[in-house]
Amino acid sequence: MNKIIITNNSKVFKKYYSFYEVIYMENGNYMDVLEMTRDLIHTGCKLLTHPMSGSLKPNQTPYKSIIVSGNKKTDYKSVVLIENSIEASRKFLKFKQTPLWNEKIKEDFKTVDLSLIENVVKTPMFNVI
Repeated sequence: MNKIIITNNSKVFKKYYSFYEVIYMENGNYMDVLEMTRDLIHTGCKLLTHPMSGSLKPNQTPYKSIIVSGNKKTDYKSVVLIENSIEASRKFLKFKQTPLWNEKIKEDFKTVDLSLIENVVKTPMFNVI
């Protein structure tokens, strides 16, 4: 089963593009990553990481990375989870937009996002799925 990483984080892209299929949304935002993930799920992919993982809200961090598998069979749990995550993110962003962080803070957010993905990829079960 192939794994696909959807990300707008250059650190995730640089670390994993030679090992996995990576959809790098260089100019995308948090919502763009969620929506691309939703589109993949509707074509038969399954979520392998939670769309709202980590303790950062969509209106705090500009970066998001999600892993799906390309199993080509509709996974209804993934459909519900991504749709609920998009709705929750819209609610957060409706009340407060993501600040225009300086480059130092953006690099910190990239590192946090990368760390979340690294913790999944290094688990033994990830390579079995």
